[in-house]
Amino acid sequence: MTSHPVLQWLLDSDPAIRWQVMRDLTGAPAEEVAAERARVATEGWGARLLALQAPDGRWGGAAWNRGWDSIMHVLLLLREMGLDPASEEARRAVGLVRERVTWRGCGPPEVHDNPFFAGEVEPCINGQVAVSGAYFGQDVQGLIDRLLGEQLADGGWNCEAPNRSTRSSFNSTICVLEALLEYELAGGSRAEVTAARLRGQEYLLERRLFRRRSTGEVIGRDRKGGADWTCFAFPTWWHYDVLRGLEYLRRAGVAPDERVAEAITLVESKRDGDGRWPLETQYPGRMLIEMDEGEGRPSRWNTLRALRVLDWYSA
Repeated sequence: MTSHPVLQWLLDSDPAIRWQVMRDLTGAPAEEVAAERARVATEGWGARLLALQAPDGRWGGAAWNRGWDSIMHVLLLLREMGLDPASEEARRAVGLVRERVTWRGCGPPEVHDNPFFAGEVEPCINGQVAVSGAYFGQDVQGLIDRLLGEQLADGGWNCEAPNRSTRSSFNSTICVLEALLEYELAGGSRAEVTAARLRGQEYLLERRLFRRRSTGEVIGRDRKGGADWTCFAFPTWWHYDVLRGLEYLRRAGVAPDERVAEAITLVESKRDGDGRWPLETQYPGRMLIEMDEGEGRPSRWNTLRALRVLDWYSA
């Protein structure tokens, strides 16, 4: 199977990509996958990111910022790479964050003394904190309970709810869904968490992942960030797109039905003549490391994610 040129191209890459291709696309033996995954902490992108952490636990000087070099964004990347939470390197890095980082200067005054994994006030940010916290074995119970209490009547979440918004946001909802799922996968299985996640999941499915429920029209661009949900980015940060929605459904083990068929067709349509998917958009901001060759170029991350989603659907 690894003689396939696209798979070979994916394998000719960083350990962060390679181990996931071996696990999800080539069916490599578990011990080989584990050995490759262990290299994320000591080689390539993962090792470079870990080496940039300051003694105060920070990257970019902040718990969160709009520039992608904050603690929150680095932890999201390390999770995407699959850094083993049990590794000595992960435990050291996350321990520094847990012990030394607060939200001072990054949110409203009432959260300034919050430890990093206690989060702040917006569900999209708290979802991103909770997803990496749950993945890296941290106590995010308080964050999860807060997110459960913020679910809106339509099943989703919205950072604008305190400003009287009663309609959910795809952006906020996907951040929270990923957090609830990661919490469950880490052993936090509680009936109320699963129930809330399934309601949020239906919010996406009822809208076929990118249509308005009221009119059925395609949502061209989201109102808050102006992102096009039919263009695939990596990293996605707080932005929703169709591929990210499908990746969530795949990880959640959802049985695909006709409500995802149009989104799958969209993914298939993006494949180029060589069987690869491009990086269609890159959100502006300072990345600590670059992991793709730039907008419009074939993207290993998007290709890996698209192939996984298509395998999930065809199965």
